[in-house]
Amino acid sequence: MSKTTEMLKSYVPYNKQERSDLEQIFKAEEVFGDILSRENKFCHMTAGAFIVNKEHTKVLCVFHNIFKTWACVGGHADGDDDMLYVAKKETKEETSLKNFVVVGDRPISVEILPIKSHERKGEYVPAHVHLNVFYLFETDENEAVQICEDENSNIGWLEFDQFLSVCEDYMKPVYEKIIERIGNIS
Repeated sequence: MSKTTEMLKSYVPYNKQERSDLEQIFKAEEVFGDILSRENKFCHMTAGAFIVNKEHTKVLCVFHNIFKTWACVGGHADGDDDMLYVAKKETKEETSLKNFVVVGDRPISVEILPIKSHERKGEYVPAHVHLNVFYLFETDENEAVQICEDENSNIGWLEFDQFLSVCEDYMKPVYEKIIERIGNIS
């Protein structure tokens, strides 16, 4: 059993959406086998970080170059079987953060995300789904950050309500769920 599968099997779903999405992720792995690689054009694992300040009132987000919207950091597993490692790697790449801590020992959210067709580095990428996990990270909001020009064109701290007003509509329920869960652990 892969590390990712073990992690997902031990994950306790927060709500009906997560319970249903977890079932579908396990079915996808059963049907497709490899869900860790983008070679699977239909669905593959991704991991992200919901990065909050120490007071748990703001989120560090980036303006995504491809989708032209504010979002949390994250990226593809690309064959890696450790989703927490992927979330940490993406955080460092997309924000230049060096000092952050993982809150809890499991993801804070699991979901299947629809991705529209788009172009990336001159290549057409067909519509597909991301089998996604988010981890909760915490850092000092005065920690130096820097955009990753290949991925984003802006970076900044937004209060939760501000962030929800500028993120993509399909991501609002995911971010609202995470914010609700943060309220339960703060």
